[in-house]
Amino acid sequence: MQGQDWIERAGELFEAAMFGGDTSALERSDAVLDAIEAPLSMARGKVLHVRFLNDRGENSQELVLFERAAELYEHLGDASGEADALFWVGCWHQVVKGDGAAGRPYFERSYELAKSVNDRMTMSYAIRHLGFADKDAGHFDQARERLIESVTLRREIGFRAGEAAGLVALAYLAAETGDSPTAFGHLDEAQSVAESCGAKAVSGWIEQARTLIRS
Repeated sequence: MQGQDWIERAGELFEAAMFGGDTSALERSDAVLDAIEAPLSMARGKVLHVRFLNDRGENSQELVLFERAAELYEHLGDASGEADALFWVGCWHQVVKGDGAAGRPYFERSYELAKSVNDRMTMSYAIRHLGFADKDAGHFDQARERLIESVTLRREIGFRAGEAAGLVALAYLAAETGDSPTAFGHLDEAQSVAESCGAKAVSGWIEQARTLIRS
């Protein structure tokens, strides 16, 4: 069902319970309302996350929304939705709070759930951020493997902007381990991919990376 269909179905169940005396409609309406609330919570949480990235203004409601979405998707038996929500819970800890260790179990569970339903998009996000956690912990070989897996997954599903972003992450990792030639090679490839899909924001990240790595 689409969003409007779920809302209409909730209205029908309300009518059935209120005026038709169908008490079972109340239980059935819970799942319908959960199916409406879960993606809405995700959407609101993601908007708050982007606002944080833009102005670094922390809003604790972001975590509340993602945790609520994870709970709802679990009740609905939607492994893909739950995996996505858990990934964003992990992002709250890692990106907003700067605590990669706290985010790790959420990324791990997200990856497991996404893999169970072949949700390669969410897998690519979860494994990418596990790579960041490894890098921050000084486990550079493991970080490289995970970042490469993320890029490979994104390439397979045609997520070109995400592929370019992944190559930027690999460039930073190469530079951090003293391999500038490989870093610039990743950036050249990232630039080609970003230009092919019109990912202007990623192109800006690439130029910023070139400047930082040269300095």
